[in-house]
Amino acid sequence: MAQAGQAPQSWWPEVAAQWPEAERALLAKLTPERLPGHVAIIMDGNGRWARQRGFLDRIRGHEAGIDSVREATRTCAQLRLKALTLYAFSKENWRRPEREVAALMALLTRFLVGERPELMENNVRLRAIGAPGELPVGALRALDETIRLTAANSGLILNLALSYGGRDEIVRAARGLAELVRAGQLDPARIDEAAFDRQLDTAGLPEPDLLVRTSGELRVSNFLLWQIAYAEIHVAPVLWPDFRRVHLLEALLDYQRRERRYGGVGDTTPPTHGK
Repeated sequence: MAQAGQAPQSWWPEVAAQWPEAERALLAKLTPERLPGHVAIIMDGNGRWARQRGFLDRIRGHEAGIDSVREATRTCAQLRLKALTLYAFSKENWRRPEREVAALMALLTRFLVGERPELMENNVRLRAIGAPGELPVGALRALDETIRLTAANSGLILNLALSYGGRDEIVRAARGLAELVRAGQLDPARIDEAAFDRQLDTAGLPEPDLLVRTSGELRVSNFLLWQIAYAEIHVAPVLWPDFRRVHLLEALLDYQRRERRYGGVGDTTPPTHGK
């Protein structure tokens, strides 16, 4: 039987009735009006997870991490967040051994195909940011097809950052503005933050309110460098394959404890620049 303060509330997803008591207790502490609209996650620790368990192949950690991706996505969808962005494959990851990259691409392809029923069931719309065109043909085909299949879904937007680098995105945005100026479609004097935002991969989405990094590491690793200017940062000590709903709820609760001042004093109004 639920303890006092843990009874279902009107805003809870119906499935919360089946959640463990500890997770229901965390859910009871959350204020629905103060949930972040956009959560971004740096999924770190897959290789260490594999090594700690005696696996010689790091890909075993990435395979285990799919369960964490599924649970985080499902929970964000159930809580009716607007967007979840996952750092799936960075520009720097291409430097890894060829065998590992090939295994990661095969795993990505398997994920994109295998998770289609889950995405549809939870009304999730898939998007990709970065340079997904650099993916192998099979992975790119699976990505494009899953994006097409989920395009009409109206719930959570799941952004997969693929062949992504924050600096690369900023350079591409600057190049886009330069091309508009050269074509006579934009006056350089009218370039402001809103104009820059419109050139980013995340154009049209709210900026991340919460950035979560797993494995206890304290760095942003070239991820969403422009967009996380005012994001609250939560560092989870667990490795990504061990990240579950309870850890996401803890991150959301930590977020709600923060006083967001956006550089001012006593002002909780976020800066606006066109989104």
